[in-house]
Amino acid sequence: MDLTIPRVLWWQFVVGAVLAAALWGVFGTVVGSSALLGSLIAVIPNAFLGLRIMAPRRDPGALKQAAWIGEIGKLGLTVLFFTLVFTQVTPLSAAALFAGFIVTQLVTFSGLLMRHGQEQETDNSNGS
Repeated sequence: MDLTIPRVLWWQFVVGAVLAAALWGVFGTVVGSSALLGSLIAVIPNAFLGLRIMAPRRDPGALKQAAWIGEIGKLGLTVLFFTLVFTQVTPLSAAALFAGFIVTQLVTFSGLLMRHGQEQETDNSNGS
């Protein structure tokens, strides 16, 4: 079983929490909580997409459909969460919110490295 998606989601959460804690300690509660909200706005929709993709399927074409639905759902959740935060959370640091979101999203690229490392570990070249 490929664990790349759960690992990326875990590291997104960890990086977002560490960033929020660091900003909280340096700049205070508003900045820290705003960064945490930005991180959660990235992680929760990504988890939705990941769950859609990881669900077992018998039909190969179903994965393509699940990916499309997952991506549309991810986009919709992201817009919904940003809308809720900007309309319901006061006070808010927009810079910290977007910093948390962007830094957490950048962790996704580490999935490529995790996947590459996993492929090298399981390289099966028929014993040669």
